[in-house]
Amino acid sequence: MADQSIISALVLGLIEGLTEFLPVSSTAHVLLAGHFLGFQSPGNTFAVLIQLGAILAILLVYAGKLLEIAMDIPTSRKARHFVVTVLIAFLPAAVIGALAHDFIKTVLFETPMLICIVLILGGFVLLAVDRMKFQPKYHDIMDYPWPLALKIGFFQCLAMVPGTSRSGATIVGALLMGADKRSAAEFSFFLAMPTMLGAFVLDLYKNRDILSFDDGAVIAIGFVAAFVTAIFVVRSLLDFVSSRGYAFFAYWRIIIGATGLLALVMLG
Repeated sequence: MADQSIISALVLGLIEGLTEFLPVSSTAHVLLAGHFLGFQSPGNTFAVLIQLGAILAILLVYAGKLLEIAMDIPTSRKARHFVVTVLIAFLPAAVIGALAHDFIKTVLFETPMLICIVLILGGFVLLAVDRMKFQPKYHDIMDYPWPLALKIGFFQCLAMVPGTSRSGATIVGALLMGADKRSAAEFSFFLAMPTMLGAFVLDLYKNRDILSFDDGAVIAIGFVAAFVTAIFVVRSLLDFVSSRGYAFFAYWRIIIGATGLLALVMLG
């Protein structure tokens, strides 16, 4: 395992952890950074598998709430309702992701120009949404009705195009359907758990024959870096979006996308 691969894996892991739960598309950032670093991953598995670190970060931060929900399931209708809504929201991505997996990995993941364009377009969408005056009807994720959860789940499917952002799509979908900013971001965290875990298992299974020991070591480095940085993002994001909204992330997307396009034109 070359030193360059170790450094690249560490850098990409840090990028993954910093961006996974922000509405800026962590996959786009990791793929673009990997492209310009010359980082190669068999079957493009690295960008997907290191997301497990971000999953564990959520589990750690929300361990108390998850344990409380699990213990309340036998006696609390509200707890059972919440678990069902998260699973319903996960269902569209589970079905479409399994069917379109090969196309996503071999076509969309391999098109950096498209990723940059989607980053920019998503930035303008986020700016427009941030300036809208919503009248929220839902403030507690435990009370989200299942039709709302299903609609958010379909919005999440938009993130199968790299550059869209899974968290951004689910948050925007929730806001448009009547959720407030804080609960929209929090529901996105919980929906990430089955979604990212499912993507991890599917991608690992699909590429089990082409991964080597060295690939596993590189992925492990990225995983640890993503885990550590994601903890800090999850702890601070809810307060940030509640008070400041999403304009900062919109401009971030536009700048990164435009910079990527310029670099692709100049450097290839």
